[in-house]
Amino acid sequence: MDKKPKVTIIGAGFAGLSAAAVLAKDGFDVTVLEKNEMAGGRARTWQKDGFTFDMGPSWYWMPDVFENFYNLFGKTASNFYQLERLSPSYRIYFGKDDTLDIPATLGDLYQLFEVLEPGSSKNLDTFLAQAKYKYDVGMNEYVFKPSHSVMEYFDPRLALSGIRLQLLGNMRKHVHQLFKNEKLRKLLEFPVLFLGATPQNTPALYSLMNYADLVLGTWYPIGGMHKVVSAMQSIAEAQGVKFHFNTEVLKIEVQNNKAEQLVTNNGSFSTDFVIGNADYHHIEQNLLNKAHRRYGEKYWDQRTMAPSCLLFYVALNTKLKNVLHHNLFFDENFDEHAEEIYTDPKWPQKPLFYVCCPSVTDKSVAPEGAENLFFLIPLAPGLKDNESKRDEYFELLLKRFKDLTGNDIQKNVLFKRSYAMDDFEKDYHAFKGNAYGLANTLIQTAFLKPKMKSKVSNFLYTGQLTVPGPGVPPAIVSGQVAAKEIKKMSKKS
Repeated sequence: MDKKPKVTIIGAGFAGLSAAAVLAKDGFDVTVLEKNEMAGGRARTWQKDGFTFDMGPSWYWMPDVFENFYNLFGKTASNFYQLERLSPSYRIYFGKDDTLDIPATLGDLYQLFEVLEPGSSKNLDTFLAQAKYKYDVGMNEYVFKPSHSVMEYFDPRLALSGIRLQLLGNMRKHVHQLFKNEKLRKLLEFPVLFLGATPQNTPALYSLMNYADLVLGTWYPIGGMHKVVSAMQSIAEAQGVKFHFNTEVLKIEVQNNKAEQLVTNNGSFSTDFVIGNADYHHIEQNLLNKAHRRYGEKYWDQRTMAPSCLLFYVALNTKLKNVLHHNLFFDENFDEHAEEIYTDPKWPQKPLFYVCCPSVTDKSVAPEGAENLFFLIPLAPGLKDNESKRDEYFELLLKRFKDLTGNDIQKNVLFKRSYAMDDFEKDYHAFKGNAYGLANTLIQTAFLKPKMKSKVSNFLYTGQLTVPGPGVPPAIVSGQVAAKEIKKMSKKS
């Protein structure tokens, strides 16, 4: 019997888990080396005194992507966790006593649009029909392309799709042409925040996110987002994948342009193929010799990074009123905050922020009579981070939260943990302390992103700094694409 080809994956984030499971299923000998104490990458979990906090992703969108992955192994999400659709999907706070609850049903959504802008439901119909087309084409054809070359897109059928996908227009123009009401505009522009760029710099293609949001819905796995990580890890282990935690790759040894050994703090691992799911910049600039790097520091410095963020995990000894599972606070000027992230990087004066309260939906994440809160402020990557700044912004958040929701929680905080740029760098080697990867701007889309192929012949990258882009579903797809490319490389070798 032929010896199984060895694949070593650096990092157990969603893309690494996805690639590992698929490759092991297809007969490869797969080992995953993870720097931290558990799988999940940014989607780790933290537990204390009966509270369970998801440390990273908290939105479960595009349920079909998760299902498609599980189906590869004869499974469904229901084999691993109970999935609930949130209704309302989320709440937007525009000011005190000025909120908008986003319905989970299309009928209620059309009615909401008509109330805020009479006659707008017809334009919503047009907008969602276009968004559905983009989603169907984008998620079934475009995202599964490795984007090694622009030639992958020279297909008459895809060229026609490209026109209909509005690759050259931007989200701001697309939304503003159809809707006049500012609240509706903010609602429709909000999902591109997950892509790490302003609406003005995000291709109109990404209205596909609105289809994911408003039609496919916002879901939640009971037990938290780490349930997804546990599911993917269990699938990978069932295929024979070996995991080594608290194992950091320190150097990649290359001979004859092939990666042959990965040197870690826990010994060396020989390999036939490597997939890098850790930070792309870190791997290239710190683990590979200069001769084996596709990009230099100048290239990386010129990339537009998605934001970093300041996070607070907060345990309360009381229940809250007037708060949903997901809450967006848009009571300040979006464009001014965006400028402080992208144009003139600085700590924001009047930031927008997000609050997740999973204990509204899930009793398992907090003790009885208590509440589990997750605060997030988007920030420019690369800012100077310190405890006094974090404390200053926590006080700001508590005041705004009290003013807008009526919940004065200062005296109810049992404990809190902050997390920001320095932590992203320390735990994930994140370039400039970014939280979401590379921004999906027009000049950083598809084949214009950092290449999946390394200069090293048996080495590929996967995850949020390469194709298809940031976010949990794209990361799962990225791992599948990387696995497919490794299989092609294996057949040639």
